[in-house]
Amino acid sequence: MGMLVDGQWQDQEVRRTNAEGAFVRNESPYRDVIGSKRFPVEADRYHLFVNAGCPWAYRTILYRSIKNLQPYLTMSYTLPAAGQQGWTFGEAGEPLLNAMHMHDVYTQANDNFTGRCTVPVLWDKNSHTIVNNESADIIRMFDSAFDDQQGVSPTRYYLTEHATEIDALNDEIYTTINNGVYRCGFSQSQAAYDEAFDLLFASLDQLDKRLAGQRYLCGAPITEADWRLFATLVRFDVAYYGQFKCNLHRIVDYPNLWPYMRDLYQQPGVAETVDITAIKGIYYGSRAPGILPKGPALDFAEPHGRASLR
Repeated sequence: MGMLVDGQWQDQEVRRTNAEGAFVRNESPYRDVIGSKRFPVEADRYHLFVNAGCPWAYRTILYRSIKNLQPYLTMSYTLPAAGQQGWTFGEAGEPLLNAMHMHDVYTQANDNFTGRCTVPVLWDKNSHTIVNNESADIIRMFDSAFDDQQGVSPTRYYLTEHATEIDALNDEIYTTINNGVYRCGFSQSQAAYDEAFDLLFASLDQLDKRLAGQRYLCGAPITEADWRLFATLVRFDVAYYGQFKCNLHRIVDYPNLWPYMRDLYQQPGVAETVDITAIKGIYYGSRAPGILPKGPALDFAEPHGRASLR
């Protein structure tokens, strides 16, 4: 996928790797927050640009649903597969900004922007600019920023009493699993791949053992750490196992991670956010010849049997 350089689209992107050939993810350039003086909480002021297959964008799709934020946040989807101009909105374009591609969104915010045109993007309709394009920031905002508004779910997932534990879990899960699958798939050396692969499955094994005696990562309550892990787990057998060579075990092979993932999937507002076709589209459809696999057969609705755990 290409990138913008001084506001001009370039077909080729320089993917960042370190001297050992390990993939290095770019940092997000927009990091403002809703609830600040510049970006106050208001109904129908903000908009999300997302891709249903992307795990980072998916975090925001999920939180919009489980927090009942639909009346306060409109949303537009790119097509699952990226093209020569990156994420595209299809032939009809995107009506809010009259954009054909995600790079059009970025240049409307800054006509000299240089960087990757990633999703998600949280957009302010009033000031016609990007508020934030870092998924971790956005879901943290969504967790509480709109809680005083009518109809919004009061349930919070970043809990003060578990904050230290959640932060530690997030760091470990991001490094070894969320980004770990990409470090496997985008490695440019055997040594870098082997290291990422071993860390990934060591972390999955550890979490599977952790979940043997408790329902969620921090015990009884579902937390932000669970949802951040879920975004990767639900894509694992569909895409990462084959496309990213993360093929030691499938999630369905784990005695605790597999029912745990089904438990989260069966929570209110979650199932409708999971688009398996879009997940296949982003990982397989973006690469020639664009053939999507028919499998695997996964029954997310199978009873999880974890309700008695605390």
